[in-house]
Amino acid sequence: MSLYRFLRPMLFTLPPETAHGLTLRGLNMLGRFGTPPQDEAILAQRILGLDFANPFGMAAGFDKDGTAIAGVHRIGFGFAEIGTLTPLPQPGNPSPRVFRLPQHGALINRLGFNNRGQAAALQRLQDTRPLARPVGVNIGANKEAEDRIADYETGAARFADCADYLTVNISSPNTPGLRDLQSGEAAGEIMRRVRAAAPDIPVLVKIAPDMRHEEAIGLAELALAENIDGLIISNTTLARDGVAGSKYAGEAGGVSGAPLFDASTDMLRAVYRAVCQSNGGKLTLIGLGGVSSAAEAYAKIRAGASLVQLYTGLVYEGPGLVTRMKRDLAARLRADGFTHIEEAIGSDVKETK
Repeated sequence: MSLYRFLRPMLFTLPPETAHGLTLRGLNMLGRFGTPPQDEAILAQRILGLDFANPFGMAAGFDKDGTAIAGVHRIGFGFAEIGTLTPLPQPGNPSPRVFRLPQHGALINRLGFNNRGQAAALQRLQDTRPLARPVGVNIGANKEAEDRIADYETGAARFADCADYLTVNISSPNTPGLRDLQSGEAAGEIMRRVRAAAPDIPVLVKIAPDMRHEEAIGLAELALAENIDGLIISNTTLARDGVAGSKYAGEAGGVSGAPLFDASTDMLRAVYRAVCQSNGGKLTLIGLGGVSSAAEAYAKIRAGASLVQLYTGLVYEGPGLVTRMKRDLAARLRADGFTHIEEAIGSDVKETK
């Protein structure tokens, strides 16, 4: 039994945000000592012009303000994504706004882009460079912004010189009307203005799992046309069928964790099959949603993901999860005859052509 399994019941007696704050402080301290562990060569890739020692990344939402990046790397992640960061500081929605659903391996959150603002995070990034492994910055719009598209342009310009990549978050369910930016002319306008503001670094767009596959494919095709480098599939879901029976099922917000796995992986596979195969890998896909084991990460890779992010799985399994997943993923790759992780990307889709 891992130490975390022993500590988790005590940690879960605390409100989720209190426990989360303690975790961030612990990782901040850990990051001051030592360096990230050495990873097996079979897991290393060069993607988006960046070197990834392993495919596992900490998803945005965990370290919103970039206070624990070194600690995230120290426990073995191949990359970290901070944010979502808005141009102005924002308190987010009233508490309580995060709910644990242990019986479902899930969380519901309606945080609402709570963060200290882009200026503070920018200063922190500039003061801590260089960092051991890639760091992405997830940008969003302030709730009260008169021009939300301009907020994305502002964020891109601010972080263009210090982020390793940018993620455009137009899929959070917790800012009213934000998901409307995924469709129509708004999505194309955001992509064009972000790319113009940050012409020299990779840009990805994070999408919702509640779109129809045809809509997601259309957004992927638009991303290619606008010189966007990739998609993150996916954000949290508004669906409640995966958490039926929970006392929190009626709470507003997005569901993350195990109930999201099938829908997000199906969407990932559909986009890879329709767009990525026929375009020579010009669009990179990052798989996110319901990953808490190497088997689930491997399923996303075989469905078309080049990289995999997680967050909720770490809440339930603890920091040792990353080391276990890397070891087990390397073993699965070898067992299936792959000599390098890149060979496995999309392999299930290729086999069913």
